[in-house]
Amino acid sequence: MQDIPHIPVLYREVEETFKDIREGIIIDCTMGYAGHSSLILESNPNIRLIGIDQDQTAIDFSTKRLAPYKERVEIRKGRFSEVAKALFAEHPKDEIRGLLADIGVSSLQLDEKARGFGFESESLDMRMDPSRDFSAMDVVNSYSQNELERILFEYGEIRNAKKLSAEIIAARPLHSAKELSAVVRPFAPKGKKIHPATLVFQAIRIEVNNELGELEALLDAIEEAGLSRARVAIICFHSLEDRIVKQRFKKWSMSCICDPHAMRCTCGNNHALGRLVMRKPYEAKADEVKQNSRSRSAKMRVFEFGV
Repeated sequence: MQDIPHIPVLYREVEETFKDIREGIIIDCTMGYAGHSSLILESNPNIRLIGIDQDQTAIDFSTKRLAPYKERVEIRKGRFSEVAKALFAEHPKDEIRGLLADIGVSSLQLDEKARGFGFESESLDMRMDPSRDFSAMDVVNSYSQNELERILFEYGEIRNAKKLSAEIIAARPLHSAKELSAVVRPFAPKGKKIHPATLVFQAIRIEVNNELGELEALLDAIEEAGLSRARVAIICFHSLEDRIVKQRFKKWSMSCICDPHAMRCTCGNNHALGRLVMRKPYEAKADEVKQNSRSRSAKMRVFEFGV
């Protein structure tokens, strides 16, 4: 594997997933530092790759990173659900042979303190696309208690969301992630290996970037595209995302779509779009987790169309 500024999660599993694709296009929906993209290009010398990112910093870096493969690379800026949908319309459905999406915040964004994703950041931002107006500052300082409670409960799965949202409102205005972390830390879930503010930050970040909506929109675009021989791999880092992917892949693999209480099948029993490559998700092996702690919660599910 080439030297890269960070280690892409599940790099062996990603390489294995796409290794036998000999031609056509593979889309990397979340290019970031181009760790996965460069790995795929190196392992698959005859494919073309289209990388998508909404972060100009990532695009600038990856353009240089992927320069050795420039004849086989195209980079598009935008939300991955929108760009992927456009790509499906531009290319014959059998030309798209693979799609990878690494859902959530990238290492580039986590490590850059000015972006406001980290607990010690002096900003309160959390935008994956810094050109957009809506940020964590808006959520933290303008949402009602009911709205804050909703996102903390739904997106952070925090049981004492009501208490935490009240504490945030009492401390307003907040101007930095560091301040937010200090406010919620005494009341956040304890006894885990993660930082106490992790789930609060996760919930706010998901709201700011509409991450679950983006994932649903990407899956809708894939389903509507009618791909005929593509392999789709999606990496998730928490249960909400993984549940969405699991349910959608299960739907795609069902041959019979009759009511489960029906006495007999009347739908023709031929509606499966493809197959699950594995019923259980791929997870990082112990040596990868030791080398890259962020891989600990990563799960990758793979679906293959047209088989």
